[in-house]
Amino acid sequence: MKFGLPSFAGAASRPVPGLAQRSRMMEYDQPLVWVVVLLMLFGMVMVYSASISLPDSRKYANYTNHHFLVRQATFIGIAIMAGLFAFRVRIETWQKWAPYLFVGVLVLLVLVLVPGLGKGVNGAKRWLSFKVFNLQPSELMKLMMVLYAADYTVRKQEYMHRLTKGFLPMAAALIIVGLLLLLEPDMGAFGVIVCIAMGILFLGGINGIWFGGIAATLVGIFSLVIMLSPWRRERIFAYMNPWEEENALGKAYQLSHSLIAFGRGEWFGVGLGGSVEKLHYLPEAHTDFLLAVIGEELGFVGVLVVVAMFYWIVKRAFEIGRHAIAMDQTFAGLTAKGIGIWIGVQAFINMGVNLGLLPTKGLTLPLMSYGGSGVLINCVGLAILLRIDYENRVLMRGGRV
Repeated sequence: MKFGLPSFAGAASRPVPGLAQRSRMMEYDQPLVWVVVLLMLFGMVMVYSASISLPDSRKYANYTNHHFLVRQATFIGIAIMAGLFAFRVRIETWQKWAPYLFVGVLVLLVLVLVPGLGKGVNGAKRWLSFKVFNLQPSELMKLMMVLYAADYTVRKQEYMHRLTKGFLPMAAALIIVGLLLLLEPDMGAFGVIVCIAMGILFLGGINGIWFGGIAATLVGIFSLVIMLSPWRRERIFAYMNPWEEENALGKAYQLSHSLIAFGRGEWFGVGLGGSVEKLHYLPEAHTDFLLAVIGEELGFVGVLVVVAMFYWIVKRAFEIGRHAIAMDQTFAGLTAKGIGIWIGVQAFINMGVNLGLLPTKGLTLPLMSYGGSGVLINCVGLAILLRIDYENRVLMRGGRV
């Protein structure tokens, strides 16, 4: 009997099956990319469904039925290109420019309030008009706050337990941003920005006593703002009892029709395009209350899918941040977690408003609601998250970024 010896030289020269493919697949987080793209495309379909009947009203009489669909598709295309550009920028560069970008967006927030420059919609002055595109600086500030707070925490790490050098400078920055946003007014964006800053400071190791003090102070400020603002106070009371006749026809009109939409949807919805509430009953159905249309047309199952996708993005952001911090990339890690906080908090507030769990706020559903500034900045932020993950993978292989 003859025994043939294997050719080890030949085996060594042949590539291991699947190794090259696995290496290519690990260059970036493909599942994260697909979830983000699917959310944007799903949002585009629902924006079309929610806005198709708007030209029947006097306000949108000059619009075509597919006006918002075309614009949303254009926004998504621009956002993807901006995201590809942002992905190519090293995280070290983002850290270097974070303070300057923060100041630059502060200037934009001031320009919004200048007569003749800022554009007002529904009583709120939040946009800078560039003819074909309206820029909302408050959306930019959410991303800039992530970068600035992460950079601040890294730079001031040894002072994070001190009042004067650790807490007060960041508090001053938040107060300035808050005053500018409340003058627009945009309390919803301010709430998200506060959560971003507080979350990053907490993760960065700020003194527990100061953190508790900040939280208590902010709760007091928000309560005072509501008490001193009659229309905000009326909205809070209306949210607590939306079915009272005066509220249902007044301050809680949107909320009551949003809840009706969810009720009509039941488990599996009335079918795509079959919503009744979008037929001029539910205001802003294609922006702030897009989830209500999803609930009516696709039911509890459709809403659950959206919630699960956002949960997965936030979970993945914290995992990427944890890996970065484990490799001593503290700024990258805090930025990744900050992006997770930003997307998670804004999605939670929008969903809470739609479901009647929170008072009505002018916050869109990230990646899905109609709007150029929101989709653009969301894509840039998630591209930075992908870049952090990419650099993590390069470093784990022993490479250089």
